[in-house]
Amino acid sequence: MADLENNVDSNQENPNTGGEDQISEDDWAAAMAEQAVSDEAASSSAPAAQPAAIFPSFGEESSKNGMMKELDMILDIPVQLTVELGRTKITIKNLLQLAHGSVVELDALAGEPMDVLVNGTLIAQGEVVVVNDKFGIRLTDIITPSERMRKLGR
Repeated sequence: MADLENNVDSNQENPNTGGEDQISEDDWAAAMAEQAVSDEAASSSAPAAQPAAIFPSFGEESSKNGMMKELDMILDIPVQLTVELGRTKITIKNLLQLAHGSVVELDALAGEPMDVLVNGTLIAQGEVVVVNDKFGIRLTDIITPSERMRKLGR
């Protein structure tokens, strides 16, 4: 550490050491005093620094507008929406025997509501509808956040 402090500036020679690359303690003291004077001048002439408003205050009306702007930022993020008709377990042997026209029995009954999942999390249930020759789902029950939390606790 002492070597590092003594060899800070290799281009400056100290005449007291016979041409060696060292900075005397007087030079360090002068530099520290100069820094203290510039710090005092900067703090007395500049207004007090204000903390950055990184986190919004919960009680302000402007925070609602800010929250809406932040919500607008995430509205275009794509999520995976899955409608699950049902599930089943079969052996690999039976899986390999499947062919065009094979029927796979699922655990869901006909007419039962289907699960709607967003990124793998159940958010709603619904029934199948056909609109312009395309399948769709009509939501019949939306899972509230409190219900989702209760299901996670099980």
